[in-house]
Amino acid sequence: MSDTFEGEAAIVTGASRGIGSGIATELAERGASVVVNYRSSEDRAEAVVDEIRDDGGEAVAVQADVSDEDDVAAMVEATVDRYGSLDVMVNNAGMTTLGPAEEIDLDDWRRVIDVDLTGVFIGCQAAGRQMLSQPDGGSIVNVASMMGEMGFHMRAPYCAAKAGVINLTRTLAVEWATEDVTVNALAPGFIKTDITDQTQGSAGYTDDDIRRRTPMARYGTVQEMANCVGFLARGDTYVTGEVLRADGGWTSDAWRYHENRA
Repeated sequence: MSDTFEGEAAIVTGASRGIGSGIATELAERGASVVVNYRSSEDRAEAVVDEIRDDGGEAVAVQADVSDEDDVAAMVEATVDRYGSLDVMVNNAGMTTLGPAEEIDLDDWRRVIDVDLTGVFIGCQAAGRQMLSQPDGGSIVNVASMMGEMGFHMRAPYCAAKAGVINLTRTLAVEWATEDVTVNALAPGFIKTDITDQTQGSAGYTDDDIRRRTPMARYGTVQEMANCVGFLARGDTYVTGEVLRADGGWTSDAWRYHENRA
């Protein structure tokens, strides 16, 4: 059983920062040629590409709004034109908005759903069409969240979107199971990124809160999430339609808050 992606091409959406950049780097280190997708942060995307190339890998930055069907179709076409196939699609791009449900503006709700759920469907559909036409199929990994399986204060649009991603993943896995196209999801818990640092204050939690609520008593890391995607993206595991929770034990813990953890 190989853990490399030599000779394969991968798209990682929202790959200019955070978990997405870690996934792109990991797949490149394992031999994949990687399309680093971004919507507006070209400089950051090019920095990820430069890092991959400096380490001997192959990557290119491609702009596309994941909620735009034409943009995503063009990105898939460009990937196939450049590398000859699309073997791995990681639908990672996402966003959130915070606030009491009764106060959330409908435009904010729609934008989260457009990016976090509809964008994942568009990515799956475009990748699926290509993979279904290939002799060796391919692998799709959707980045969901543990928040897609439970309620979280102040995050109604995000929780709803990620719940949709989870069941979309299962549905597409069933539809494409006989066509050598696997579809799985990663459901991260709280992962330490620059985005976490920017939002945790407004979200109403501290680092100590996360340590006390997580059985492993820490945040997850970007590298750990990239390792999970590396597993789910392989086509030789007999795994499809699964949701891999990488949350440090959060969703398994009935006790939930550990006062003795500093």
